[in-house]
Amino acid sequence: MSGATGIGVGPYAELTFDAEGDVDGATREAVARIEATDLLVFAHGWNSDRSTATRLYDRFFAPFPGLVGPQVRLGYVGVVWPSIRFSDEPIPDFETPGALAEPGFGTALDPGTREALGEFWPGRGAELDRVAELLEERPESAAAFVEFGALVRELAGVDAVPSAVAPAVPALFTEDVLEVCRTLTLALAEAGAPAGDADDTDADSDDERGLAIGGGLRSLWKGAKELLRQATYYQMKKRAGVVGERGLGPVLAELARRRPGLRIHLIGHSFGARVVSFSLRAVPDGARHVTSLTLLQGAFSHYAFCDRLPHDGGRGGALAGLQRRVDGPVVACHSPHDTSLKVFYPLASRMAGDSAGLLGFDERWGAIGHDGVQAVAGAPRLTLDAALREGVPTSGCVSVDAGSVVRRGGAPSGAHSDICHEELARVVVAAGRMGR
Repeated sequence: MSGATGIGVGPYAELTFDAEGDVDGATREAVARIEATDLLVFAHGWNSDRSTATRLYDRFFAPFPGLVGPQVRLGYVGVVWPSIRFSDEPIPDFETPGALAEPGFGTALDPGTREALGEFWPGRGAELDRVAELLEERPESAAAFVEFGALVRELAGVDAVPSAVAPAVPALFTEDVLEVCRTLTLALAEAGAPAGDADDTDADSDDERGLAIGGGLRSLWKGAKELLRQATYYQMKKRAGVVGERGLGPVLAELARRRPGLRIHLIGHSFGARVVSFSLRAVPDGARHVTSLTLLQGAFSHYAFCDRLPHDGGRGGALAGLQRRVDGPVVACHSPHDTSLKVFYPLASRMAGDSAGLLGFDERWGAIGHDGVQAVAGAPRLTLDAALREGVPTSGCVSVDAGSVVRRGGAPSGAHSDICHEELARVVVAAGRMGR
């Protein structure tokens, strides 16, 4: 099952889900046929297509055969779910022709990203065409930004003014669109994005920090493009939870019933970390088939597993206590070099009405892939060297600072996708107690 898929290890199969969490039956049966003692199940993050995800799995899985003990017969599963990656987001070691946007597009959508957006939001071609037109023309007009903001809200499926009964939505979609685009433009500068385009000569010295990026309303279209990117993240965040809870979790529970004794090791990157974590909600009481959970630059709250939120003692995290459904540790690898989670995740997570404003770090909105597990009693914090030298705990949550290897990548994501390292594979092996 390895050669035809482009994966260098085997046996390997892909497990495919749609946006509602419904599984492709043929892929489910292919996974069920894998003969193994231990099954590595990896969910990708915001890759825009299956081929990019498959390349990630091939690269990440490659070291495992040489790391596990002779008692371990590994099987490999790549979870494929509908997500998207803007083509201008670099992935370290993946910069092959076509992997990145062609130079010179600036705020405009390159063809690869436009095509991916059409697949992500099917049936919305007219809205996407107008969004692309605005990003290419960059009108010096407040009315154009208002139109752009309305189109993005429509694509993301959120209301401009939340009602009392509607779910809270990020302030990015409810605040004044010019102020949001200004904030996102500044955030891009903070993340190391290039300065303004050559024709942005109308700098406004009265703008905050001089906008640090080159001038007037035209310069704010960089923030507008980031707002569109954040709208896809908002959709993926919701979708990842659905795929995990309604799709992956039940599929793995059924597999465990059919294959008692099979040890399942969950691995997730970015929003894929949310997929595998939310699959724990579908683990039946008393079941012990999930042997370990390793999160690589997880794009969800660092408070997810806590019983009581520090800023709201009456509530717990979205996954409060679910680490106890893992027959082993929950390991959260994090890196300070991940600007996607350091800068942009908090922006996308803030709720309407937050008095702290949009820009600036706030503990309430931190990501688990930025600074690890928070507010869980007895959860140790280790360096990567210590985890590899001494191992990780056999149960509960543990945070591992992987910044010594997860450190490469360009703006706006930073090192968010720099995860294909043997050291991280060794962390998975240690968490799953699969070593020699």
